[in-house]
Amino acid sequence: MNKKLLVSFVLASLTGISTQAKEKMSSETTQQRPNIILFMVDDMGWQDTSLPFWTQKTHYNEAYETPNMERLAQKGMMFTQAYACNISSATRCSLITGVNNARHRVTNWTLERDKTTDRQSETVQLPDWNYNGVSQVEGTPNTFVGTSFVDLLRQSGYHTIHCGKAHFGSIDTPGENPNHWGFEVNIAGHAAGGLATYLSEKNYGHKRDGQPYSLMAIPGLENYWGTGVFATEALTREAIKALDKAKKYNQPFYLYMSHYAIHIPIDKDMRFYPKYLKKGLTEKEAAYASLIEGMDKSLGDLMDWLDKNDEADNTIIIFMSDNGGLASEPAWRDGELHTQNYPLNSGKGSLYEGGIREPMIVKWPGVVSPGTRCDKYLMIEDFYPTILEMAGVQNYRTVQPLDGISFMPLLKGTGDPSKGRAIVWNFPNIWGNNGPGINLNCSIRKDEWKLVYYYETGKKELFNIPEDIGEKHDVAAQHPDIVKRLSKELGTYLRNVGGQRPGFKATNKPCPWPDEV
Repeated sequence: MNKKLLVSFVLASLTGISTQAKEKMSSETTQQRPNIILFMVDDMGWQDTSLPFWTQKTHYNEAYETPNMERLAQKGMMFTQAYACNISSATRCSLITGVNNARHRVTNWTLERDKTTDRQSETVQLPDWNYNGVSQVEGTPNTFVGTSFVDLLRQSGYHTIHCGKAHFGSIDTPGENPNHWGFEVNIAGHAAGGLATYLSEKNYGHKRDGQPYSLMAIPGLENYWGTGVFATEALTREAIKALDKAKKYNQPFYLYMSHYAIHIPIDKDMRFYPKYLKKGLTEKEAAYASLIEGMDKSLGDLMDWLDKNDEADNTIIIFMSDNGGLASEPAWRDGELHTQNYPLNSGKGSLYEGGIREPMIVKWPGVVSPGTRCDKYLMIEDFYPTILEMAGVQNYRTVQPLDGISFMPLLKGTGDPSKGRAIVWNFPNIWGNNGPGINLNCSIRKDEWKLVYYYETGKKELFNIPEDIGEKHDVAAQHPDIVKRLSKELGTYLRNVGGQRPGFKATNKPCPWPDEV
């Protein structure tokens, strides 16, 4: 054998051994990395559960039955001050990009390309916000471009599964398709933020010939049409099929279990509806409760799958909702309006606590102490860096600046990133409904204080949240120094991130920033 050939043979042999060793190390590392399930509920209020996130039980906690949320909380940590945005699109765009809604400018809900969803006003000109949503690529107007944390997970070796509601981008934009965000599997996710119906008898929004009769028709569940299977159950069964497949891949998985429940229409889940009638709830409230328990059963089914497949000890479960519970529509809810999230004020669409404070639980065996509570606050964009840290993904690059801060110190009990931290909401829009804290406003929370500013009127409200969780006592007049300080911080932040504000039609001038009033 000549010298060159011998050297080549030796190098090739060494390279082969090195490659095998690397592959073995990579395989071992991959197996040790945790699976992650983000269980996201749509429009679930802080009190839509039998698990009390307040210091005491309320009549809502007594009315609803969510045994699997209780089961999850016994094994994990409850977060009593977890915040999202007041509207679904804003929350989900912050989640996938790690960016505050003032920066990404998807401040109201999205659906059709190049069409705004705002209710119009005779006095106020609304800003040209990003009604086409978010995307991973340039080229679509009124779109924020960002790197997806899911894509980073996928690139690092995770098998990524999307099941349920997406609502990242409008119809016919790149952001509408979860596959474009790094999800290798997409079950029923598309542009719509709601659903036509939960009922298989109505083919989840499709005609007999298979054509959708609504932009909200759920795609991809044809096998369940006419079977009597409620949409929540159908999605759960499909998610479990995807997990069965993922189990064979010998790699960690990320499942985004993103339910359409408990968004309107409040269809009756007949597995649970009769029970709530017997408990004395009205027909509307019994239907609402049935959606909640159907969602909770889904959580339990996924936890059962983990147990049966020996994955429970190596799987993180994060439970969260995208905005507060619906409290402004008498067509769907009974009782006095804006009280359905008691003790919190108002609900979905509002920058009061009822619209933005969410039920959140994290189970992480061996890391998070079971049966614990955390009363520190965090924001939806914090999920981005936290999930990547959970997965061991480091030194990643994004095209967008990240506003999210990892809440790992809260999970491990090693620190408090909420101390002295300001979190901000911006809603220079007009939603479909009116109510307390709804429309044309922005807000800042820092430590115990929360300021709400209304663009059109210049009104400012100040609340001490720990002492006044229901935001019933505006103490702005008593603390002008705090109002001034928070107004400056809020106005400065909004300007720095390119936040938007409405304007006055009469004068053709923009509404003042909070620190200009």
